[in-house]
Amino acid sequence: MNLHRKGRAALVLALVAVVGMAFRVSWNALRDIAGAVGADGTAAMLYPFVVDGLMALALIATLVLADRDRTFALRVLGAYTIASLVLNYVHGLVPELHGRTVDWGRLADWDPANWALVLLATSLPVGSIYFGSDLVAKVLHHRPAPIPTMSANAEESSKTDTKRSTADLPVSTPEPITPNAAALPRPVAVGFLKSNLPVKPSPSIAPAPVASIERRAVAAESPRPRRATGRVPAVAKSTRPKRTPDQLLAEAREATAKWPDKKVTAEGIRRAVRTSPVNARALRDALLAERAATAVEVA
Repeated sequence: MNLHRKGRAALVLALVAVVGMAFRVSWNALRDIAGAVGADGTAAMLYPFVVDGLMALALIATLVLADRDRTFALRVLGAYTIASLVLNYVHGLVPELHGRTVDWGRLADWDPANWALVLLATSLPVGSIYFGSDLVAKVLHHRPAPIPTMSANAEESSKTDTKRSTADLPVSTPEPITPNAAALPRPVAVGFLKSNLPVKPSPSIAPAPVASIERRAVAAESPRPRRATGRVPAVAKSTRPKRTPDQLLAEAREATAKWPDKKVTAEGIRRAVRTSPVNARALRDALLAERAATAVEVA
């Protein structure tokens, strides 16, 4: 790690040294050009810093900025590099510039070329003020993109693992419900039927096995309230008068008079008399008790 840092530091120092020597070579040519276009001694010495200094500033801006701002910094760097190259080339072609014996404002023999070179040399300081200020403002207002941290990546991976593990789990099924003898329904005692006749004991019936309950999809309840369907019409209401227990028993005797004992069931009585299941079971027990008592008396 230390060797890597030392290597990078050495590379930066070598680059600074090369740039410094190149600036010294270019500084001589740009100073003579500035003197040829009318700059005094102090301005001529500062002129190379205006051109080559903005090149260094644009290079640093390209390392900081991104997207369109970086493209703008690269264009400024390229434009000032070409301008410095042209002025150094003119300095090499005109020997009079070295001894400062050239006529004031005369950089070339051909007038159009001379006008272009003078315009280039005099516009570079103004361009340095504009482009340099713009680059500094862009660098100061630049906000680097945030780098995702390891904790966020770890959290996302943990969420993914959790979802996968949840999906891979087998569907749990409820345990089968075992019947309990105490929970089985018992025959309802008929409170309105009183009889002193002995009842024949019935054999115990083994409880039927209860199938295991399977999970079924339940339809989701609609969140919207159901509209009222209105009142029940009078025609739909039952107009049959309520019967007393004695009347129910009499109707059950009449309906089951010709039935064998095996056919006397609660469901059959309920359909024949049209009563509730509770009353039907009570009527069944009462009828079977009467038939058993009659059979004992006949024997």
